[in-house]
Parts: sequence; structure tokens; C-alpha cells
Amino acid sequence: MSFHEEMKHLYKEILANYIQTQNEQVLYQGQKLSRKSLENEISPEDIVSMHKEVIEEIYPDIPERVLHSLDFLLEIMISYGLAHREHQALKNKQRELKSEIEIAVNVQQNLLSTSVPAVSSVDIGAISVPAKQMSGDYYHFVKDENGCVNIAIADVIGKGIPAAMCMSMIKYAMDSLPDSRKNPSYVLENLNRIVEQNVDPSMFITMFYGTYDPFSHLFQYASAGHEPGFYYSAEEDKFYDLEAKGLVLGIDRNVKYSQYETAISSQDMIVLLTDGVTECRVDEEFIERTDIIKLIRKYMHLSAQELVEAVYKELEKLQDFQLRDDFTLIILKRLV
Repeated sequence: MSFHEEMKHLYKEILANYIQTQNEQVLYQGQKLSRKSLENEISPEDIVSMHKEVIEEIYPDIPERVLHSLDFLLEIMISYGLAHREHQALKNKQRELKSEIEIAVNVQQNLLSTSVPAVSSVDIGAISVPAKQMSGDYYHFVKDENGCVNIAIADVIGKGIPAAMCMSMIKYAMDSLPDSRKNPSYVLENLNRIVEQNVDPSMFITMFYGTYDPFSHLFQYASAGHEPGFYYSAEEDKFYDLEAKGLVLGIDRNVKYSQYETAISSQDMIVLLTDGVTECRVDEEFIERTDIIKLIRKYMHLSAQELVEAVYKELEKLQDFQLRDDFTLIILKRLV
């Protein structure tokens, strides 16, 4: 007896029994038959076809209109079966993609991990939250052999896995630079050549790179088209835009970057951010930079880490807890 004949015989037996008794125990047997059919990849249309054959055998005088209705159901099940298989294939692909993205997220977190350096004279806080699983933002701290704190903050124009891999290349390139050559303009010029040679032309990177010297209390910096940060003067109790001109990375390999510096006095602050902060939207309108300053003022009595977290929570709430872009905020506050 072939498998089809065996299944048909079993189906007929269960169906006839149920028609006579309407017993729920018989329905349970039917459920086991369904699982067996699934294991052997018997399609829904095959089940309907088998049902029609069995009904004709049990009731030879069954009205033709009933048989016609089963023919109609068979055609429906053929279409359903095709759609169901396509749907299952799509779900399998989605599961595979989700698994690959989770792996990529873990790789990105490991590759781009950084820690805030301990410096007695300054308080540093940092927060970076991706809008989706993969982040196009990047920040990195390095305390060099002279005790200076180097800070990089960047944003890839282009998201997802390619952006994450691009950031990994940037971090590797920065780590490869000798400590003695890590002044901001040199770093950006070096990275610009790497990006221009190795990154797809459709992908650009904005970056701000700064170096804080805890002995001279000078903050030197350069920008490659990055969102301007803020400088807070405690003596004047006033915020200034941390303006710095420079072309985004990857456009022109021969571009030169200007370097700027500012003296940091006690209780002064440097605020660095990505456009995910300045482009927060309320009622489809972008907030103003003055709104960010107001939030920083509201919480500036807190530690730097508490401050950046409080500002993030406020802006997240304003957007109904749905970030539209990756959010990165760094604050450096001189203590003494």
C-alpha cells in the first residue's frame, strides 16, 4: 500500500467515525493526522482532494452540487497553498536576516566599544542610542601617552550594516595612528584619504575630532562637516556654537582641515553631538538649538553622565519615544 493510499484509508476511517459519533476524541485523532500530513509535506489542496475522494466513497449518491463546492474549495486551496508557501519562505528569509543583523549588531558593539577615560580635572559623560538596531553614529575616546583626552564623534550618511563596517574601518585607522601625530587636523586629513580610497562614493562621513590637554586646559579641534557643538563659558554663563569649517570625509583626498582651539576654564563645558540630537522633531518640526541649550541648563547641576542621560530622556519623550535618527551626545566639563 502506497503512502497516499495509507493516508486515504486512515482519513476515511477517522472521518466516517466522526460523522457517526461527533466524538471529540475522534477530532483529536484528526489533529494527529494533520501533524502527520505536515511532517510528510502533504499540501492543503491534497487534503481537500483526498476529502472529496473519501466522501464519494462513503456517500456514492452525494449531490453533485456538494462535489462542485469541493472542487471550488480545491481551487481555493491550490491558490492558498502557493501563497502560504511563499509566505513561509519570506518568513524564513526574515528570520535569517534578523539573525544576521543580531550578529552584526554584536560585532559592531564589540568593534566600536569605547570607555570614558578617567581624568581628575574633567567630568565626561556620553550617550549613544541607535534609532534602529544598527547605528550610523560613532564616538571614541583615547587617552594618549601625554595624558591628553582625544575625542572623536562621527555620523555616517548612510545607515545599516555598510555604515557599521565603515565605522569599524575608521576606528581601526584612528587606532593605527601614532600618539605623537594625533592632533585633530592631522587625524581628519589621514582619515579623509582612507575614506576617499576605500568607501563607496555614495557614503559620506561627518566627523568632529578634539583633543583636551588637562595640563594646559586647551581644547584643540577640527571638523569634517560635522554638526557644530557648543562651548559653555561659566564666567559669562553663556553658550557659544563650536564652529569649525571643513569638508565631509571622502569628497576630496587632498583637502586640508583647519584646526581651532579654545581655553577651558573651571566649570566650562564642551558639548558634542550628532544631528540626531538637533534634528529631533516635535509635531513634524525640528527643535531649535536654543531648545537643546535650555535642556542642558536645566540639568547642568548634575554630573556629566547624568546630564547627557537626562537630556536624552527629555528629547526621547518629546518624540513619543520614537527616535527618527541615531542620537549621540557627549559633554566634557572642567571641574577645577
